[in-house]
This record gives sequence, C-alpha cells and structure tokens, in this order.
Amino acid sequence: MKKKGIAIGESDFDALIREDCYYVDKSLFIKDVLESKAKITLITRPRRFGKTLNMNMLKSFLENNSELDIRNECKRHLFNGLKIEQEGDRYMQHFGQYPVIMLTFKSTKKPTWEESYWYLKNLIHDEFSRHLYLLDKGVLSSDEEELYRRIYHKTAEQSEFEYSVRFLSECLFKYYKKKAVILLDEYDVPLDSAWNGNYYETMISFIRSLFEAALKDNTNLAFAVMTGCLRISQESIFTGLNNPAMASIASFDYSEYFGFTQEEVDAMLEYYGFEGKHKEIREWYDGYLFGNVTVYNPWSVIKRIASLQSNYDSFPDLYWANTSGNDIVRKLIDKVVDGNAQSELETLMAGGTITKPINENITYNDIDSSVDNLWNFLFFTGYLKKVSEDFTGEQRKFQLSIPNKEVFQIYRLQISQWFNKTVEVSNIPQEFVRALIAGDKETAQQRLSTMLMRSISYFDAAESYYHGFLTAMFVKVENYEVKSNRETGDGRCDIFFRPYLRVQPLIIIEAKIAPAYKALETKCQEALQQIETNRYADEFIEDGYANIIKYGIAFYKKECLIQINKT
Repeated sequence: MKKKGIAIGESDFDALIREDCYYVDKSLFIKDVLESKAKITLITRPRRFGKTLNMNMLKSFLENNSELDIRNECKRHLFNGLKIEQEGDRYMQHFGQYPVIMLTFKSTKKPTWEESYWYLKNLIHDEFSRHLYLLDKGVLSSDEEELYRRIYHKTAEQSEFEYSVRFLSECLFKYYKKKAVILLDEYDVPLDSAWNGNYYETMISFIRSLFEAALKDNTNLAFAVMTGCLRISQESIFTGLNNPAMASIASFDYSEYFGFTQEEVDAMLEYYGFEGKHKEIREWYDGYLFGNVTVYNPWSVIKRIASLQSNYDSFPDLYWANTSGNDIVRKLIDKVVDGNAQSELETLMAGGTITKPINENITYNDIDSSVDNLWNFLFFTGYLKKVSEDFTGEQRKFQLSIPNKEVFQIYRLQISQWFNKTVEVSNIPQEFVRALIAGDKETAQQRLSTMLMRSISYFDAAESYYHGFLTAMFVKVENYEVKSNRETGDGRCDIFFRPYLRVQPLIIIEAKIAPAYKALETKCQEALQQIETNRYADEFIEDGYANIIKYGIAFYKKECLIQINKT
C-alpha cells in the first residue's frame, strides 16, 4: 500500500482529506464543542499546535454549504470513518446545519496599524465575499444591501467594520432562519503585532469593538469558539461579554485535541516505518502537559518525519523555533540578568524546575511589568511546561521546567546571542585579551571572572559551554589570528592566538572543567601538562615564534583559575 503523504503546514481540513494526506484524527473535538453549554469558548494553545486545522474541521462539519460550494458537493464524505462519525447520529445530525462565520487572524501580524487594518478589512471582505449570495436572495432590506456592499467593497467606515461580524450574523439568520456559529481563529495575533509595533491601544479598541458587537447579547449567535496563544484579560478585550468559557493549557478541557498524544505519535511512526526513532522524537518534541494529557509538538513531529523520509540519519532540527522570532525568550533573558531570576533561568537550563504563581488574566502590556509575568507568558506560549501544581495558600502555583531538547536549544541559542551582544558592547573582553598577551594572569582571571558572573550558564554539556564562552571573548582580538580546536602537534589545542608579527607573543590556551572548586588548581596543571605532552607549541616554534605563552584555564560553575607557562 502506498503510504499517505505528510502535509506540512496544511491547515485546510478539506484539502487534507481530499488529497488523502496522513491525518491525525482530532474529530472528537467536534463532539466536545457540541456538548459544551458555553455560549462563547476561548481555547488557548501555543502556536503551531493545530488550532487553525481544528477550527477549519469544525467549520466543515457544522456549515450549511448548499450556497457556498460551487460544485454543490456535500462535505459529508470528508468525515467517513472518523471518530465523530463513529459516535453516531446524536452528533452527526448537526452536520451541515448552521450558517458559519469564520475569521482567521494569523495573517494580520503587521508592523503598523495601517497595514494591520488593511489586512483586517480584507479578512472581513473575504468572509462577506463567501456569503455574497445573500444579495441575490431578496432577504435584505435596501439599507442592509447598501451596508453589505460597502463592507464587501472595503469602503465602509471603521465603525461599520467593527460591527460587520454581528451584521453578517443578522443577514445569515434572515436567510437560513438559524443562528450562526462564529469561529474566530488566532484572535490575538493582531494584538501581538500591535504590542511589538507600539500601536497596542489602537488595536485593542478595534478588536474590543469587533468582538463585543459580534458576541455580546447577539440574538443571532448559536455559539462561538475562539482560539489564540494567550488569554487576554477580560478588562482589555472581553469587557461585558457573557462569561466566556476559558480552556487554557492549565485547564482540562480539550486537552488531547491540540498536539499529538503518545498513542498518535506511535501510530504515525509505525505507519512510516520509523519505530527506531521513538526515543529521539520523545526527547526532542514531547513533554507538554495540557490539563492532564502529555502531548508532542505536532508541527515538529510532522517536520521530523518528513525529514526522516529524505534522510533517515539526519539530525533533529529546531523546527518550531524557525516559525517565530522567539521574542518572548529574548525579553526574559534581557530581564533576568540582574537579581534572582538569573539563577532561576540557570536552574531551568540545568534541567531543574522553578515554582511560579500562575495568572491567566494578563495583557501584552503586562509583559514588562514583572519577571513573574514573563514566566507566565513563557508557560502559556509553550516555552515552559507544568510539572506539578500547588493549590495551597491564596495563589495557584506551578512547578515549571523546559519541555524538551528542542525548546532547550531555543533558550541556548538566545542566551548565546545575548552573550555575544553583551561582549560586543563591553570593554572587559578586550581587557581580558590584553592581559593574556601581556602575561598578566591575575588581571586576565579577574576580567574572565567578571564576565562569568554576568553570563547565564547551563551545564548540560560543560566543555562545549565554556569553550563557546571563551571563543565569544575573543571576537575583537586585533592583529592576531584566533583559531579554536585546530589540529597542532600531536593533538587539538582548545584555542590559540597567532600574531601577524612574530615578535609579538603567541598564546596557547587549554581549558578544563573542575568537578569541584578545590580541583581548580589541579585542572589548571593538567591543562598546562597537556600542552607540553601533546607538543602544541612545536609547529609554532618551527615557524619562528619565539615568545609563546601557554595558559591553563580551569572552570567550576562561575569560578575560574588561570595558570601560566612561558616558552
């Protein structure tokens, strides 16, 4: 049997099924939505966890498409064999029974209000275009037809666009004699871009008006489902709405529908013949806890399987990291370099956990007000996971950790970029290098210690961490060629500085990691002995370098010791 193809980035449910792509069956999401008594439901999940695909599936199931499909094709067959069909007539009787309005806001992430508003108007225009048949059915008054045309032609006033979704639900009720289902996907994307682009209050005003008109006391609304990455506080967006039901990653509702469960990943790996990759994929892309269900990052799993099809021996990549700028991690790193938060980040990087109060009622404007708010944003956007929770006292607290290797590497890359930027604007690295060239080990040690204390450490792979740390310190060395891990003599020295003029000192550095503070001196001696035993200096002496300074540097956490030997 020919294996089904992997559809990367496909969020159109209809296309996914019609093209016979591999589909992880999440159709019981429809059952849970239908069983819910909530008029408005907001489901928050990290980006790339299947929100848009599920919303498109919900639309395909619920929508009466008799006037929408140019082929006049019933979509009933798309659900053949899926779990929702197996639940029987109690749920299938809802198939194709509702007028549906769906807006997906993911394309409204723009740097300015003008660009975002242009996209918002086009988004609304597209939905009015889908239902353009309403103008031909004789159900709208002349005034309603005129307003419909203004919105469709994008000549309406801003206030009319803010009222547009409610107006469309009224028009649909006139035709179908049924209340509409409203689906608002990735509702907070325009808020995210507005926060980054400094037009947050303008966007908040528009989105609040749009949602209030559509969802507050709308007699033509059957129910509404919204998705996003973050729950935005009721005060800023949902003012006066009828108590929307919130389903965040901290709650138990809809837990298994966003992200892949262990059973689903096992089935996919078996289907494609990649059973030998179970451990790798679990370590790299598993680890998220939504409610009481552990899930994998679906985007990364799909991308990894596609990569394995091309090259089974390929190394796991940071697929999720490449879908965003990871601005929130950078903000955290900028914030934690002072105070206790730095040690908390280091605890996470070392594989530990931190305990933090959880507050779901925050806004984008709250991000910079405290480090605890940053931890909250990192949790709700998928950069941290819940390990356990504590309900004692007045505040709800979660024990948090980094979910998996992929997210760990995101932190690691951001920390490295932050440190390199810090080095660029600091004089300390240059002072450190000048001390090394002068043979002043005391000053060199003091400057290196200062930078170590300013760094954000992680010790999962200590030698590579410290080697990268040292290499970053040497980015501004002038009049010297700097090389690291180059074959010389009988081995590979860690770092050497070769001056362009042979009268200047040539520097050879060997670094070691000490298991304890008391072992620093011993490790320095081992490093210096290694330089001699492996004859790292021989080729330089043969090349005419007479002044060679050899350094043994030993590290223990954020402590260091430097010893010297001159030729």
